[in-house]
Amino acid sequence: MHFNDEYIDFHCHPSMKPFGKSFNYSPAGVHISHRNSKRSIWHYDPPSIFDKLLNYTTGLTKFTQANFTSLVRGGVGIVCVSLYPLEKWFVRNKMNNELLLDLASNFALGIGAKRIDYIQGITDYFKDLEDQYHFYKQLDGKIVSLPEGKFLYKLVRNYFEIEEIKKQNTSGGKFHTICVVLSIEGLHVLNTGLKQPSNEIEVLANLEKIKDWEFRPFFVTIAHHFWNQLCGHSESLTGIILKFADQSEGLGTGFTILGRKVLERMLDNTNEKRIIPDIKHMSVQARKDYYQMLDSGKAIFRDIPVIASHAACNGLKSFDDPIVALPATANKLNPATINLFDEELIRIAKSKGIIGLQLDERRIVNKKTLKKTRHSLKRNKIMHYRSELLWNQVQHIAEVLDTEGLFAWDCMVIGSDFDGIIDSLNGFWTAEELPYLADFLERHAYNYMLSHKLKNSENILKADEIIARIMSLNGRNFLKSYF
Repeated sequence: MHFNDEYIDFHCHPSMKPFGKSFNYSPAGVHISHRNSKRSIWHYDPPSIFDKLLNYTTGLTKFTQANFTSLVRGGVGIVCVSLYPLEKWFVRNKMNNELLLDLASNFALGIGAKRIDYIQGITDYFKDLEDQYHFYKQLDGKIVSLPEGKFLYKLVRNYFEIEEIKKQNTSGGKFHTICVVLSIEGLHVLNTGLKQPSNEIEVLANLEKIKDWEFRPFFVTIAHHFWNQLCGHSESLTGIILKFADQSEGLGTGFTILGRKVLERMLDNTNEKRIIPDIKHMSVQARKDYYQMLDSGKAIFRDIPVIASHAACNGLKSFDDPIVALPATANKLNPATINLFDEELIRIAKSKGIIGLQLDERRIVNKKTLKKTRHSLKRNKIMHYRSELLWNQVQHIAEVLDTEGLFAWDCMVIGSDFDGIIDSLNGFWTAEELPYLADFLERHAYNYMLSHKLKNSENILKADEIIARIMSLNGRNFLKSYF
């Protein structure tokens, strides 16, 4: 039995909905192996016509996008899953009526009313993080029968373990294994950001516990949606959620003294226990602070790859000179500061880092471009028009790097952010559609390479090689170098 399992997703949230649904039972947090249970990460829940219409009109995603059955069907063999205790301030917000608050939150996230109740009263994010970690460990290595055959997932500690699993998969054994790399989104998990003074001793002790996990996270996003007393965040919410959740505290600020201590402890590679920071969600000031630390010459900051696990470009040249340098691509992009400036793309490439291309259409283009995107009732045409929005990101990155005389095609991967409260590209609803995404991106790459304006001869590659790099090879090489 050999499935296509070449694809890699650098950022998604497969456990968000099943873990949430486990709170409808006692005890909470029990992971069921049977795929018919909504408490199973294998639960297959493809979007109905109604789900798609709801998503199309409101941007809300009720169906699961990165359940492991969809990953199998979409040819994903390695997945970086994100542990993420939902912040309290999503559901403790400007809505006063409790019922309305529950309904809106549950509707927006599809994680269940009991989970929402738990988050409303949460006093310890770290315990919730440990419960999510345990949720993955419960079914680690357990075989599950699907109509397609027998499957399992394995939490992995390093790239060597991935290689061993890949060898078993290709030798045509009785079952097929997905490699699971852990990551964390938001260092509020150290138990900060609860609108009370943070306890430095507790914060640093919690970080040590994470570094001592059997399956230590490969990378961690420091900031997320709300102030966490470690570093400032960028505005990240849109639509119905933004109306009720207040992101203003700490917005746009830099690193705090405690935040710098946490960062140095993360990067301390004693006993090879380093955890790499992920810049996604950091404010511009926090990113400036981080880059300054990387440039300081201090041993701990040397040779650190810059990771943006689920990102997009904003088309602006630099922090200090936010003008459009490449209008053909840049004028279609969303100029939000949460997105990457051209100077950051260059820094990431030079650091041998990685850019995870996210599939949230609100992030990857501006409203005007989205409005102008052609519509169709034919699925292949929808896929053509919507994949072009992502191709525009790829082209922008390639042209920025090419202009700098750099190799353009080795720092991009997919970081879908599936199941992370996103409005995914219409037509590419779940991980199951990733092979189609690869096909359509290859068409755009082929058309582009026929008439490209790339100056650097090493950037002239065949379309299929470009897409193979983005979907698979770049991610493998990055894991091989740093995991």
